[in-house]
Amino acid sequence: MTPDALDNPIWSALLSAQAHFAIGGPLAKRYPADVAPFIAVPEPSEAAAAALAELVAPGEIVNIVNVTPRLEAGWELLATGNIVQMVWRPDAATPAENTDGIVPLGATDTADMLALTTLVFPGYFRARTPAMGEYFGIRQDGQLAAMAGERMKLRHYEEISAVCTHTNFLGRGYAARLINLLVAKQLRRGIVPFLHVNETNTRARSLYARLGFSDRATLPLWLLKRV
Repeated sequence: MTPDALDNPIWSALLSAQAHFAIGGPLAKRYPADVAPFIAVPEPSEAAAAALAELVAPGEIVNIVNVTPRLEAGWELLATGNIVQMVWRPDAATPAENTDGIVPLGATDTADMLALTTLVFPGYFRARTPAMGEYFGIRQDGQLAAMAGERMKLRHYEEISAVCTHTNFLGRGYAARLINLLVAKQLRRGIVPFLHVNETNTRARSLYARLGFSDRATLPLWLLKRV
């Protein structure tokens, strides 16, 4: 896929490397609700809006990025905002694949992962989100102090997501260590890392820039409820 596929990342992922998750057809797709709260369309047409409505249950809250059809009756717009899409710079130094103090996270860690993401970024991480890619964490005295992993996957591009640090463990460099490990693994596989961050999260954006990411695009994010 070309970099243009990142303009509609959810659709591109469900059309390619994560097609096995896709629910829907040629006009609208989504992830299963227990995997991720994301829906997508290839174009902002009335037909796409109708197809999208068939995929979302009454009362369900979902997110759509950038390409959005006109949604009126049957939908409630809960919030809008912008996310910055950042992509790994080709001139950035490849970080070391350092696993010291870092553990892979699996099925037995799901409850802790859900608790941490609910504390930091509620609503986006689901019971089967870990099936989307590799996840890693740092534990302190048995507590999951920080985590990060892979979410959307396109051909040649993979998103780093769920970068979370518990409030009791901020300022220790855990997020940077986890991101560097994921980046190193992706680059070794010939993958270009990318990520999304809230436009107003200047602290995170500064960290990602220092690690080797640069801004690619600013994309609108809509939070929608089917009514």
